[in-house]
Amino acid sequence: METLFVMVPLAAVLALAFAYVFYSQMRKESEGTPTMQEIAEHVRKGAMAYLKQQYKVVAIVFVILALFFAVLAYGFHVQNSWVPFAFLTGGFFSGLAGFIGMKTATAASARTANAARNSLNAGLKIAFRSGAVMGLTVVGLGLLDISVWYLVLNAFVDATGPQKLVVITTTMLTFGMGASTQALFARVGGGIYTKAADVGADLVGKVEAGIPEDDPRNPATIADNVGDNVGDVAGMGADLYESYCGSILATAALGASAFYNDGDVQAKAVFAPMLIAAVGIILSIVGIYTVKTKEGAGMSQLLKSLGFGVNLSSALIAAASFGILYLLEIPNWAGLSCSVIVGLVAGFIIGQSTEYYTSHSHKPTQTIAHSAESGPATVIISGLGMGMISTAVPVITIAVAIILAFLFATGFDTANLLTAHNLSLGLYGIGIAAVGMLSTLGITLATDAYGPIADNAGGNAEMSRLEPHVRQRTDVLDALGNTTAATGKGFAIGSAALTALALLASYIEEVKIGLQHIGTTTIDIAGRTVDVAQATIPDFMAYYQVDLMNPKVLIGVFVGSMMAFLFCGLTMNAVGRAAGKMVEEVRRQFREIKGILTGDATPDYARCVAISTQGAQREMLFPSLLAIIVPVLVGIFFGVSGVLGLLVGGLGAGFVLAVFMANSGGAWDNAKKYIEEGNMGGKGSEAHKATVVGDTVGDPFKDTSGPSLNILIKLMSMVSIVMAGLTVAFSIL
Repeated sequence: METLFVMVPLAAVLALAFAYVFYSQMRKESEGTPTMQEIAEHVRKGAMAYLKQQYKVVAIVFVILALFFAVLAYGFHVQNSWVPFAFLTGGFFSGLAGFIGMKTATAASARTANAARNSLNAGLKIAFRSGAVMGLTVVGLGLLDISVWYLVLNAFVDATGPQKLVVITTTMLTFGMGASTQALFARVGGGIYTKAADVGADLVGKVEAGIPEDDPRNPATIADNVGDNVGDVAGMGADLYESYCGSILATAALGASAFYNDGDVQAKAVFAPMLIAAVGIILSIVGIYTVKTKEGAGMSQLLKSLGFGVNLSSALIAAASFGILYLLEIPNWAGLSCSVIVGLVAGFIIGQSTEYYTSHSHKPTQTIAHSAESGPATVIISGLGMGMISTAVPVITIAVAIILAFLFATGFDTANLLTAHNLSLGLYGIGIAAVGMLSTLGITLATDAYGPIADNAGGNAEMSRLEPHVRQRTDVLDALGNTTAATGKGFAIGSAALTALALLASYIEEVKIGLQHIGTTTIDIAGRTVDVAQATIPDFMAYYQVDLMNPKVLIGVFVGSMMAFLFCGLTMNAVGRAAGKMVEEVRRQFREIKGILTGDATPDYARCVAISTQGAQREMLFPSLLAIIVPVLVGIFFGVSGVLGLLVGGLGAGFVLAVFMANSGGAWDNAKKYIEEGNMGGKGSEAHKATVVGDTVGDPFKDTSGPSLNILIKLMSMVSIVMAGLTVAFSIL
């Protein structure tokens, strides 16, 4: 087994090596004219200045939380002593993944625009390979972090027998809280930044002043381009880093529990998700090299080019999973392999559903565009209705995936479905499905990170006054990026649902460890004394009275559901306040700096960048900290049963709300693009202005609140896991 484990860090190093290769190849390309280089430098400086400021704020939060965990571990002895260090490393690697992705994206946009001067395929290749740097960095750093922590804990944890792997895997889970915390700050802060700039640029520039998108006369245009990177690259990278690691670690912890009484199989079940992820890295690299297109390709051909790479990697990992689990000789290896395929298929269906509801090649988005003939109100109504309808397919898909993954893992033993053994096996199968969905993240994330690179390339082409055919090519790449970004958000939300379900089961394992930390070795269940180390999930459900008639569970469900809406409301209002200041600043510059609209004066871009930066830093703290504080308070007041209700309520409401917001926002954006391509009067028409308003409403939907919800779901789970020791030791009710 130790020999097979070597594949995991080797695959991580391979991913980072290829990320470096793609980055080096991109850097060798020309950034184009002096004007193109100057604009790219403005965006780079703005992005790095924002990230530097954000990391300062986040560092303070991390230090305070790490000290708090240290007090719990060394002062009250209700927590593993490794937790403070694991928490810090999770946050560090998550932040590093976002930083590398953004550094790459800001260097790639001008090069993509310059390559598009020669051909569409050249522009696609640079943008996509640069996006692949993000994807491969995330999976490389994720598996590297997991590998190092496993080796360290395996050497120093003093437990013996099957209990050792349980302690190792549950301890490793805690570094997921660091990754989740960093991801939420990145997503919320980046989302507020980018949408404040975007709304200001669109409402004043495009609607009031009637100038094109990314026009250099618009003072907010540099801030808008910076925002694409800090929100959609750094934020998405940190988000999926956390999902990737969380799914692997939760599944490993479930494997350690499910096969507790079989030491040899237990180790194999722990290593299985790591090995599937390792092979997925290799196959993602294969898929990346297959992405290319022909000159003059339209949206459907470009989608097929990207889809071919992703689908090839998915098909190969599906076949490889059978080989991996067969070689590991895990019981019911064929059924567990089918659970992996269930995860892959679920990810594919959610992606296709998102594409259908958000791409302007399909009827739903075109219907929204045609509703613009009646004005902005009908655009908004149509987009809201379509977004609500679009939740059906992803929710049904996840529901079917959950039951199929569970049944495959248990061998379809429906007569004994919820026995302790089958329940553990079924939950392990759901975790394996989440790992399967994320196993090709190296290429899946590349298609997502590609979007903001293409968007910035279009902005650079517009501001640099390049030839019309260049802007036409970058617009095609940008429209494709809108669809792949929407698909990526759907994929991130779907993977969050399966990962959060696996984390929900892992919470019980952490409760078990928490009880042992405070010296509780046995629990009494209806007059029956059970050893804590041997207690099953049904035992803990009975001990803590986790059923729907328990008011503590119901209170948790309501609070968890409320958290999804409260969080969205706080982040949307934050965007509104920051955007209001941006609108005022753009209007002030148009009014006071004479000659901007005639091109005789240069706008004060730096002032708009500063407004977005300050607004994001100020507004991101409260909603992000709320996601950490609420699970702690629920645990203290309502105990384990209240926390489980909280996590179930947050998962159910958060998943559906996230799909609705992401799809509505993506459809509004592409309805605008549909008209800008010359349909229904084209740019500047009344219909176009109506869809710009719809797009403005949708901006915080799809780029701030919606994407942040999947992190909220996982962060509440991670906080609950880390605080399990505190909950079992000090709960009031």
